[in-house]
Amino acid sequence: MAKLTAFVCGLLFGLGVLLAGMADPAKVLAFLDLAGDWDPSLALVMAGAIGAAALPLNLAQRRARSLLGGTMQMPTRRDLDARLVLGSLLFGVGWGIAGICPGPALAVLLSGHWQPLLFVAAMLAGMLIFAALEGRRRA
Repeated sequence: MAKLTAFVCGLLFGLGVLLAGMADPAKVLAFLDLAGDWDPSLALVMAGAIGAAALPLNLAQRRARSLLGGTMQMPTRRDLDARLVLGSLLFGVGWGIAGICPGPALAVLLSGHWQPLLFVAAMLAGMLIFAALEGRRRA
């Protein structure tokens, strides 16, 4: 049941990303172009996503187990550190350069275009580099 639920949630997410235009790098770059021909539509998508997630997140914080019986794994840290700020900056710069972020990149991976393939390859390389550096840091 958990795998079916994960599949349905992923499918809904992917469809939402495609319908909202978040998988179109030109639309994303137009949203990020505050000094030029700014397209605010993605801000509405983000506001809608935050609004839709607010109540379930609030309810999840009060539960010890998920609806499917798994343990709830909510974040506990609330502080800002250099690693979080640097990671956020890297994410934002990558989003601005590529015009796409990880979720939409996966949603359009099989579109036949080379750009999502390159983006996902770079993303996976970054994850491997992080894992290696994190392993060295902890050792």
